[in-house]
This record gives sequence, C-alpha cells and structure tokens, in this order.
Amino acid sequence: MTRNLLRSAAALLLASAPLLPLPASAAVDQHKGPRPDPVVFVHGWNSDGSTWRTMADRFRADGWPVDHLDRWTYDATQSNATTATRLADEIDRILDLTGASKVDVVTHSMGALSSRYYLKNLRGVSKVDAWVSLAGPNRGTETARWCSGAPCVEMRPGSEFLNALNSGDETPGAPRYATWGSPCDIVINPKNSVALSGALNRTTPCLGHGDLHTDSTVYEEVKTHIRWTGVTPVTHHGGRQR
Repeated sequence: MTRNLLRSAAALLLASAPLLPLPASAAVDQHKGPRPDPVVFVHGWNSDGSTWRTMADRFRADGWPVDHLDRWTYDATQSNATTATRLADEIDRILDLTGASKVDVVTHSMGALSSRYYLKNLRGVSKVDAWVSLAGPNRGTETARWCSGAPCVEMRPGSEFLNALNSGDETPGAPRYATWGSPCDIVINPKNSVALSGALNRTTPCLGHGDLHTDSTVYEEVKTHIRWTGVTPVTHHGGRQR
C-alpha cells in the first residue's frame, strides 16, 4: 500500500511539473535546414562586385548566410584566361571559408567567359554545382569592337579565345548550366550569342543589359535553378517565427 502511494505521488508530481524548454542551440539544431552552396558572383567588363547588391540582398533575405554570398571584384582589364586563374583562387578561398564542397557561380556579361574558361580548362567542374550566365556574350558581341584591351578582343565574334572556348563540349562536366538573354539587350549582338548547347536557355521579357541581375523574376528563376528554397523557420514560444 505504501509503495503504491509513493508511486502515485511521484506520477502526480511529474505530471504537474512544468516542461522546461530546450536550450536555444538545441531548438535551432532541431529546425535548421540544409545550408546552401556558397554563391560566387562574377561581374562583367567595366564593373565590380557592387553590381550584385540587389541580387545578393534577395538571396540573403531568402536565407543564404552572409558568408555564402561572395560579390567578387577582379581586374576586368586583364585577359579572361588570367581572370579564370584568379577565380580559381577565389573559389578555393570560399570553399575553405565555408566548409562547402561546391559553389554556385552566377555571372553577368563578360563574367560568363572567365568562369567558363575556369570550368573547361582549370578543372573547375569538380567544384561548381550550378552555373548561371546573365546576358553573357558566349559567342561574342559586335559591341566589343568599340572597346580595346585583351578582354574586348576576346569578346569579339570569331576571336581565338572564343573559338577555343566553344570548341567541343560547351557545357562540360556535371555542373548544371543555365543562361538568360533579353531580346532588348543592345550590348549583346547578335542576340543568339547567349545560349549554350547543353544548357537551360531562357529568354527574358524586354530587359536592358544591366537589368538582368536586378530583375525580380530573373532572380526567382536563378534561385530555382540553384535549387535551394531556404532554411526551415525556427518556431519560438508563442508561435512566432523568424
């Protein structure tokens, strides 16, 4: 009888005791979603990493960690082959920083060329999951005849650089390739310069050359191509989410 009374009292105490919340770190671990690949942004000629502010801010708002958004700036007056070697170093730096095994590369205009050189000639295919070209002169642009210097010469249709870059497989290895081109882009001429064999090729509505990396619809399509939907929200007491 005494033993039964003790058991009943213990059960009553346990039932009426308040449930202590999990430590904050444990609660976060329970609801943490997968971390996305870092995104390395590669700008075009006569530009710098600040051109990606709008797109990078959208990625961050959708859950990408700040250290996974690399708005890289490089010397756009040098050969695209030289830029590709610098890009290789930058991608290795980001992989070391984040502990990721691969990155996603998002490019605008001439940035498509150095990153493709990296993928094709510098064994970059093993370190890139998804590759994006926004308004890239992948087969050259007549507009490059109006500027000078190594990268401009390389961007001209029929250049030695482009002939070598486009020979054989235009989308080598396992990365998922995608391009976006606009019918109203007066910088890319001819208009069919953007698309690549083996890539997902999209045509946007009437957007200017500099609008492709700020347009919200293009951003959503790029995000879908990268295939990461964001972290699972963490639920706090009272049902609030962050």
